[in-house]
Amino acid sequence: MAIAFFFAMNIGASGAAASMGAAYGAGAVRSRHAALCICGVGVFLGAALGGGEVAKTIGEGIVPSSIMTVRLAIMVLSSACISLSIANRLGIPLSTSEVTVGAVVGAGVALQKVYLSSLAAIVAFWVLVPFAAFGLALLSGKAVIAAEGRFSALRRGNRSRWLAGLLVLAGLMEAFSAGMNNVANAVGPLVGAGLMTVSDGILYGGLFVAAGAILLGGRVLETNGKRITDLSLLEGSVVSGTGALLVIGASLLGIPVPLTQVTTSAIIGIGTARKGFSLWQKGLIKRMLKVWAVSPVFSLVIAYGLVKGLAHGDLYSVIAVASVFLATLGSISLFHSVRREKQSLNEHGEGI
Repeated sequence: MAIAFFFAMNIGASGAAASMGAAYGAGAVRSRHAALCICGVGVFLGAALGGGEVAKTIGEGIVPSSIMTVRLAIMVLSSACISLSIANRLGIPLSTSEVTVGAVVGAGVALQKVYLSSLAAIVAFWVLVPFAAFGLALLSGKAVIAAEGRFSALRRGNRSRWLAGLLVLAGLMEAFSAGMNNVANAVGPLVGAGLMTVSDGILYGGLFVAAGAILLGGRVLETNGKRITDLSLLEGSVVSGTGALLVIGASLLGIPVPLTQVTTSAIIGIGTARKGFSLWQKGLIKRMLKVWAVSPVFSLVIAYGLVKGLAHGDLYSVIAVASVFLATLGSISLFHSVRREKQSLNEHGEGI
């Protein structure tokens, strides 16, 4: 349980805290501590009131509950924690939902027990929900531009209290959706292993995710707040509200989805409505696709290696996984070294 609650606090610090980034960056909430407390309340309420369906999916909807023993749950959670720790050291932003699903699938592949239809549905949502966020935000952005042309109170730069209040409410909704969806990442394996009931899991998981957001989320809040300051109060409300509604919908269906990618897609939609499809948006899409591809595979490989090594004693599989992992890291490092060397040669006039 200690691993699960440690993971829950990291989810709160890295993911849930970002939900108030727009409100804090735009000055709707001036105090960082107040923004984190609002986030913590939203996360806990989301987990307590609606986190059960996603917890069931993580615990017994991807692999049979009969194989989700205490030992396997520990391996799944350890794989997710190791993946996030390595990614943080390398500066790679991974999605906690995708990391957790990848770890469960990795364990299932090692034991040759995976519900492929359920996995296909989850992957389909990972593809469709960001597209939906982009489309809704694009249409909403066009509506915002039209409304700003007619009503001066809505125009950019306006600091009215009701606009600020709307943005704070949208941020609270986004935190609520994070609680519904992300808390299950930490407690789902425990529920599947029978260590906790669903109600107890989402209650305690919600408390630890909220604590992580309040106590450890300051840096993420600062980073996201500065990154989203180009949005007006009304545009920020559209981004947070769009992400919240889609993630809440997915949560009611029991589908774990990456909130960060949904929010990023909404930001791209708003930006496209006002400025067209610019180069910086292409960069956001590339980064989002990389995170989408890397997150589940990263933890899948680690979980597969742990299960094969610890549960089956198959050292050959562990050696193969470790070799592929090291070769991948080495290739990435070599690629960056070659690129830096080429840049240095060209800058000094020594290139071809």
